[in-house]
Amino acid sequence: MKKHIERKIDKVLIDWKNKPDRKPLLLRGARQVGKSTAVQELSKHFENYVEINFESQIEVHQFFKGNLNPESICENLSLYFNTPIIPGKTLLFFDEIQSCLPAISSLRFFYEKLPALHLISAGSLLEFALEQLPSFGVGRVRSVFIFPLSFDEFLGSLGEQKLVELKKKANPANPLPIPFHQKLIDYFKKFLIIGGMPEAVSVYASGGSFLDVQSVLDDLLVSIKADFAKYKQKVPSTRINEVFESIVHQNGGKFIYTKAATQTSLLQIKEAVQLLSMAGLVIPVTHSSANGVPLGAEIDEKKRKLMLFDTGLYQRFLDLNAGQILAQDDFDSINKGAIAEMYVGLEYLKYGSPFQHENLYYWHRENANSNAEVDYVIAQNQQIIPIEIKASKKGAMQSLFQFMKEKNSEKGIRISLENFTEIPLIDVIPLYAISTIRDLPTNP
Repeated sequence: MKKHIERKIDKVLIDWKNKPDRKPLLLRGARQVGKSTAVQELSKHFENYVEINFESQIEVHQFFKGNLNPESICENLSLYFNTPIIPGKTLLFFDEIQSCLPAISSLRFFYEKLPALHLISAGSLLEFALEQLPSFGVGRVRSVFIFPLSFDEFLGSLGEQKLVELKKKANPANPLPIPFHQKLIDYFKKFLIIGGMPEAVSVYASGGSFLDVQSVLDDLLVSIKADFAKYKQKVPSTRINEVFESIVHQNGGKFIYTKAATQTSLLQIKEAVQLLSMAGLVIPVTHSSANGVPLGAEIDEKKRKLMLFDTGLYQRFLDLNAGQILAQDDFDSINKGAIAEMYVGLEYLKYGSPFQHENLYYWHRENANSNAEVDYVIAQNQQIIPIEIKASKKGAMQSLFQFMKEKNSEKGIRISLENFTEIPLIDVIPLYAISTIRDLPTNP
């Protein structure tokens, strides 16, 4: 039996449950990242629970035709599911809500007319539906963004919560003892292979082998590709699949649209990229001139990297040598296909606020005399901090220092297989401690 994995979203939902002034929640994220599981876990704290899947229970759509009065909807649902729907005692869950647009529109009325009822909705291809309803519930519905498991959640699933707490206490001025550092490196390499998809982690945490995990990942890739037919009719699923595969193969570098598909227009390729991004499968990293905050004010959309939303699915798609990643301590062996760079960006997003959609940025300057690139740039307390992922302890970090000099940055971050340490102007962070970046002090 698969055990429940404690996640950050669990606390977010409990806090929401206990708030007297809550709004209906809209859980957003790619397919099978754990949205439904999180709601089902929350349901244990209620007397009654009603779950509606609009994708499979088509007949329920009838209750959302015409009048969207929430009391009438609840009365019909209560009779249909033979379960009382009582504000304060019942959790009502609208799953796969993108399959019923009127149900999405009804959310605002639940907030206005039945605010005491705990209502959560979720959908895997929700962004496509919201595009048709741009102002469905502004100010009346709260979005929560969910990603695959973070490295800390992965450690927790393996019973290593004390190791997580120990890691959180470490910082560049207070490195970890070597045995714990090495243990975390070993777990980090496993996490690169397994990834954060809940089903894959659950199988491994329950005693499954890497082969069992790979079988789960293979099934997930099949289901992800099967969804392409649901995206949009004007972009054939075969084209979306071509672009998807090209994104995986181009990971780590600037995305070249003309390499993405054969016998199709540039417009179709760009739309396929947009659809994959909306579905949460692809995460863009966009060039920013990084002259000030917000970073998004000076972007160049022609310079954009695209990466898959999970390292486990990525390594399985490319059939990377998992044994080599586990056995080697050499960074280049671990970072095949720029998987470590990809991991850093994804981890950074996972430790952010679940209530806002956050973008990733990098910096690149290319000219005849100077070619420099910084893997990520982030903004903290109105300061811009460059982040470089290095293969060795002796890396010159020329791009990092060039950026810092040009932008007058007071601090940079190097991420590597090293333990925590400090060097002049640079905080060195291990790959297993990306969560630490959000807690590092910045100069006022």
